[in-house]
Amino acid sequence: MDEAMFCFQCEQTAGCKGCMGKAGVCGKSAEVAHLQDQLTGALIGLSKSIKDQETVSDAVWNILIDGLFMTITNVNFDAESIQKQIDAVHAPSIYDLNQVWEDNEDIRSLKSLILFGLRGMAAYAHHAAMLGYQDQEVNHFFAQALAAIGEDLSGDELLPLVLKTGEINLKCMALLDQANTESYGNPVPTTVPLTIEKGPFIVVTGHDLKDLKLLLEQTKDKGINIYTHGEMLPAHAYPELKKYAHLKGNFGTAWQNQQKEFDQIPAPILFTTNCLMPPRLSYKDRVFTTDVVSFPDVQHIDEKKDFTPLIEKALELGGYSEDHEMTGINGGHEVTTGFAHNFVLDHAGEIVEAVKAGKISHFFLVGGCDGAKAGRNYYTEFVKQTPKDSIVLTLACGKYRFNDLDLGTVAGFPRIMDVGQCNDAYSAIQIAVALAKAFDCDVNELPLSFVLSWYEQKAVCILLTLLHLGIKNILLGPSLPAFISPNVLQALVDQYQIGPISTPEEDLKKLLSK
Repeated sequence: MDEAMFCFQCEQTAGCKGCMGKAGVCGKSAEVAHLQDQLTGALIGLSKSIKDQETVSDAVWNILIDGLFMTITNVNFDAESIQKQIDAVHAPSIYDLNQVWEDNEDIRSLKSLILFGLRGMAAYAHHAAMLGYQDQEVNHFFAQALAAIGEDLSGDELLPLVLKTGEINLKCMALLDQANTESYGNPVPTTVPLTIEKGPFIVVTGHDLKDLKLLLEQTKDKGINIYTHGEMLPAHAYPELKKYAHLKGNFGTAWQNQQKEFDQIPAPILFTTNCLMPPRLSYKDRVFTTDVVSFPDVQHIDEKKDFTPLIEKALELGGYSEDHEMTGINGGHEVTTGFAHNFVLDHAGEIVEAVKAGKISHFFLVGGCDGAKAGRNYYTEFVKQTPKDSIVLTLACGKYRFNDLDLGTVAGFPRIMDVGQCNDAYSAIQIAVALAKAFDCDVNELPLSFVLSWYEQKAVCILLTLLHLGIKNILLGPSLPAFISPNVLQALVDQYQIGPISTPEEDLKKLLSK
């Protein structure tokens, strides 16, 4: 196997061009990168054979969706588990993904947008499926779009498929929203402490609410507290999860800080999805993975979901001897979450009246993925400088750059409203659509600006959804995707006026002048 890899799917890719050495910036080896390409090729081969079949078993759909999920950045670093997934596909043929990487740069760019969007959407489809929710239109689109990546198509044929990926992702996010709310209730605004109480505890990170629920059940009355981390923070807002008294608070900040925040942690950590970073020796023995997440020589919880080893490790380590004070990035001691579409729409009349009365001047959606690359403090400074009569909607782990700030209230509403996880972009979209209806205008005519940060493939599929909806003037940062060619970028600029972030001052001036 070639010792050199090629990967440019995430924001931190080397030199903003691509990881092309023996290992990626994320920590995956060239071997793992090659196997992930092979897995993708197997899924393309499988998709070609099933794309026109009316009936496909749930087992096959799960293999396809989970296979795509395994290739998202910071999900799976384990060559053995990826090889097992390749074997499970039983593809009649394996497409050579190098044909995409070595293609004309515009074709490569369009196929990358589709493929990376599909990978992100697969995560949402996986979470919905775990709760018993599937959509056949979504499933069949995976097969149709993957098959198209393996075909010789022109740019004119691929561009509609890019936007179709955004359309189907909206349907997939709606499905997951339904799965979560029907399983755990509608989120309610909730204040979450950042201090870790003394005694045994477990940290749960990732996105999977079902895994958290199962762990909460298995740890009842065992003297073990549960803390969320990263994208699991919104779990505190769901009534069916809030009722567990030992779901205590949130540990630390966003995923890119885990190696520092987990150093010498006297507790185990459960990774339910991305974003896993290569664990340091100071805590590797207390890292547990489950589902599609895997790392060599790390304990894995299989599909039986017996968390006994995790529980035993928590009791063995014992937790902190005294309450352990942690803070947000800006020194705050608590954060809020739970401002999903049900809450905002219940108060839509009040919000509309506040806008008409001049009490609320503007809405900013500032959210997306966080990351380690320099320049992400832009989002902190941007939010700090937003007008005092504006509201900041936020979602995904990018909110950790500012969610512990106290910006006060406007018209009786908190100025920072955490909508939820990355998939809760669906909530933000529902809010925007509802406000547009209330004001009898197009979404682009609202006093609403999108300022997004991206890192991995779930951010890609959300961006495609926004483009499908015709949202214009999106600011994207901290850098533009390496896989978008100059011609494709120009097409996005021409049609949607999408552009890179600059400085908070310049961007605010531009956005508020419209």
